[in-house]
Amino acid sequence: MTPGNELLFLALGGSGEIGMNVNLYGTQGKWLMVDCGITFGDANYPGVDVILPDLQFIEDRLDDLLGIVLTHGHEDHIGALPYFAADLGVPLYATPFTAGLIYGKLEEEGITDKVELNVVKEEGPFSVGPFTMTYMPLAHSIPEGNAILIETPYGKVFHTGDWKLDDAPALGGASTAAELTAIGDQGVLALVCDSTNVFNPEASGSEADVRKGLDEVVAAIKGRVLVTTFASNAARLQTLGEVATDTGRQLCVAGRSLDRILRVAKATGYLRDFPDTIDFDTAMSLPPNQVMIVATGGQGEPRAALNRIAEDTHVLKLHAGDTVVFSSRQIPGNEIAIGKIMNTLASKGVEIITDRQAFVHVSGHPGRPELAEMYKWIRPEIILPVHGEVRHMHEQARFAKEQGVPQAINQVNGDIWRLAPGKPKPVGHAPAGRLVLDGDVILPADGTTINERRRIALYGQISVAVALQGGRLKGSPQIRVQGVPVEEDRDTFLEEAAQAAADAVKKDGRDVEKLRESLRLAVRRAAVRFTGKKPVVDVLIVEL
Repeated sequence: MTPGNELLFLALGGSGEIGMNVNLYGTQGKWLMVDCGITFGDANYPGVDVILPDLQFIEDRLDDLLGIVLTHGHEDHIGALPYFAADLGVPLYATPFTAGLIYGKLEEEGITDKVELNVVKEEGPFSVGPFTMTYMPLAHSIPEGNAILIETPYGKVFHTGDWKLDDAPALGGASTAAELTAIGDQGVLALVCDSTNVFNPEASGSEADVRKGLDEVVAAIKGRVLVTTFASNAARLQTLGEVATDTGRQLCVAGRSLDRILRVAKATGYLRDFPDTIDFDTAMSLPPNQVMIVATGGQGEPRAALNRIAEDTHVLKLHAGDTVVFSSRQIPGNEIAIGKIMNTLASKGVEIITDRQAFVHVSGHPGRPELAEMYKWIRPEIILPVHGEVRHMHEQARFAKEQGVPQAINQVNGDIWRLAPGKPKPVGHAPAGRLVLDGDVILPADGTTINERRRIALYGQISVAVALQGGRLKGSPQIRVQGVPVEEDRDTFLEEAAQAAADAVKKDGRDVEKLRESLRLAVRRAAVRFTGKKPVVDVLIVEL
C-alpha cells in the first residue's frame, strides 16, 4: 500500500501490547517511522531474551520510507535499531541524550558507519519529506522524553511518546501548559497517546516526592542498603545520588546498563553533580551503614546484578539486617522471577521494601487526571490510543470521549487507518508479527525452531537409532531420553522402547521411509504408556 493524498497511521508494534513500539505515518507516497523498540522474552519463548517487531511491511517498501524519528531512549522505543537500522538504510533522528544511547548500541554492533544518526536539538522544527516535526519535551523517567508534533498536508498529529506531568522533574524540563495549549489552539487532528496507566485514578506523582520517601526509608535503615531500579531511569539515578548524599552514605553502582546510562547522561550534560562512586571492594570494606548500592535486576533478570548478589555469585554481598528497596514497579509477567529473588533475599534475613510499604517509586506514565489535562490542552479531533494492551487502549478511547474528544480509534498492530481527509476509517491490514533474537540469529517468533523448542520443553525428547543390513536389524536399537519423566523406571522403559523399535524393524525394515515413521510412533507409544506424555521422537537409520 502506497499512501496517496491522505494521512495514514499503522502500528507494527506497541498497540495491543506494552513494549516493542513501532508506528508508521504515511502521506503523499512516503512513510515515516516513529520509534523502533523491543520487548523481552518470557516463558512462551524458551531461551529467548529479546523479541523484535516484524517489519516486513515496511521492508517491502524501503524506497518509500524516509526516516525513523525516536521519541526517547527506552529499550521499548530504540532497542530494535541495532538489528534493523543498517538494513532499513534510512536516517535516524534523535535528541542528544537519546542519540548517545543509540550510538552506543550501533557501536556495539559495529555498524556506526552504516547508519546515519542525526542529532536534533529540542528547539525548532525539522522536515523529512512531506513531514515537519517539532520535539515537545514532556516529563518521563529518562532525560529528553519527547512528544513529537507532526505536521502534514492533511493535519497535525501530536504523538506523545511516553509521558507524565511533573511540576518538579528531576532531570530536564517539560513543555508548559501554556505551550501545549498553544499547540491545541493551532488545531490538532489526532492525539496519538500513551495508554499504560489509564486505569490509575490518580496522577503518577512527582520525582521530588520520591526523594522525600527514599530519604525517610534509607535514613531508617541500620545495615547496608541496596536500591534497585530501571537502569534507564536516569531521573531516579539523580534522585538516588541525592538520597545517598542526604543520608551520608557512599554510593556504589552495580550493572553494565547503569554504567552506560551514567556515561551517556554525563556526556550530554545530565547528572553532572552525581556523587563519585566507590568500587565493589571498597563498598564491602566500609561499615554497612555507610554504603548504598544501586543495582540492576529489579525485574528478576537472571543475569543482572541483583540476582547474582542474591545468589552469592557477585563480589557485593548482602547479609541479615541489610535491606533491598525495589524503587520500580513490577512489569506484568515478571512477578514469578521477582518473587524468586525476593524469596532468596528473605531466606538470608534481608529486609525487602517495595512501593507497597513506602513511597519509593512513581510511574513515568500518565494517570487519568493527567490524560484529562492533555485532552484539555491539545483538544484533538481524534484520540488514537497506543502503548498498551487492548484493554488499556479501549479504556483510553472511552475515557477520552467522556472528556469531550469527538472521535476515538480502536486499533491494534497491523490495522491501517486513514486519518484524513474525511472521517477516520480502516483501509487495510498489514502483517505485524514478532521475531525473536535467538543467540545471534533472528527468527520468526512462532516459526519451526521456537515451536520445536516449546514442544521439547513441554514433552521432552527421545532419540532412537537403528542399524540395518539387508532390511534386518543389526545389533540392538539405541534409545536416548531427555526430559521424559521415566526416572524410576528408566531401565525398564529403555528396554520396552528398544523392543518396540525392534518390532517395527521386523515389520517395515524393507521400506526405510515407512520404517522411519513406524519407529517414531512405536517409541512414542511406549512413552505414552509409561508417562502419559507424547515426547518428540527423533529417528536415525543407518544402512550398513
